[in-house]
Amino acid sequence: MSTLCNELTELTQVPEKFTAFRIHQIKDGDKKKISSGFEQIGLDDLTTGEVVIKVAYSDINYKDALAATGKGRILRTYPLVGGIDLSGVVVSSIDDRFKEGDKVLVCGAQLSELYDGGYSEYARVKANSVVALPQGMSLRDVMAIGTAGYTAAIAIGRMEDNGQIPERGPIVVTGATGGVGSFAINMLSNIGYEVIAFTGKTEQESYLKELGAAKLISRHDIEMGSKPLENAQWGGAVDSVGGETLAWLTRTINVWGNIAAIGLAGGYKLETTVMPFILRGVSLLGINSVEMPLSVRTQAWKRLATDLKPSKLALIAPTTIPFSKLPNAFDAYVDGTVTGRTVVEIDGSL
Repeated sequence: MSTLCNELTELTQVPEKFTAFRIHQIKDGDKKKISSGFEQIGLDDLTTGEVVIKVAYSDINYKDALAATGKGRILRTYPLVGGIDLSGVVVSSIDDRFKEGDKVLVCGAQLSELYDGGYSEYARVKANSVVALPQGMSLRDVMAIGTAGYTAAIAIGRMEDNGQIPERGPIVVTGATGGVGSFAINMLSNIGYEVIAFTGKTEQESYLKELGAAKLISRHDIEMGSKPLENAQWGGAVDSVGGETLAWLTRTINVWGNIAAIGLAGGYKLETTVMPFILRGVSLLGINSVEMPLSVRTQAWKRLATDLKPSKLALIAPTTIPFSKLPNAFDAYVDGTVTGRTVVEIDGSL
């Protein structure tokens, strides 16, 4: 056992064994496949970190579903505990910034990628990834928001830092029914923007308008064109799709508008020209919610508790499941049949 693990074990009452949802890569002949499920593990089975947390809640993101089912290459090392987000209570820390009893959260910190994640009764994490629970928010609230809402908040902040204001025109949000899209619509509408929902799920019109969308555009009805510049329609954009959709956005954003690029569900290639950037001054802002300094994480969560606090959190995250039901919940995320976020309750008594 490492010196770090010894120090932490002396400080805490973590049981010798506890339950975690762990992901393995195993050989199947000449191939490799993913095996995942509940296991009994101990503290020294976890990746190293300065803070041990008794986990209250986690959540389900698309990346979690891909990792657990093996449908996407998310993990960089095996085995790992799944779950990219967690909230809970500190039970021990060798970092002076945190003490036993502190309520905290961890989002977007390479959990279930390089480090063991939140699908566990106990987690051990790097201190620089830990954020104190914002005032006025519960441990469940922050997991209802999770990486999706945190990423949307970072995107809006970067757009504002680059001069985005409501007077420059409507903001189009792609992937509108997804987690990031849903939060972006709600937050942007709450701070005075006209928001246009760009979606293939037009049957979700009532959901999107209740979030704050002024109107919907069906991606199936859009003729994206091929000119270097198309008719300027939007003051800015939050894009979770990438590919052809992002290329179209670069050609249709108005002068000095910003595009926050978050995802690549529609492809990773970007075929455009320099014309939007040098003739209209369009800015393409890459949003990386994983590799962020603690100061940026903390500021984003402060805003999520104040001016960017989602007003429709119960609508966006309507579902809470017990930890025991977690393995049955992933397929719907992979299939794209889920609307709204799912919170995973590991110990709701905290």
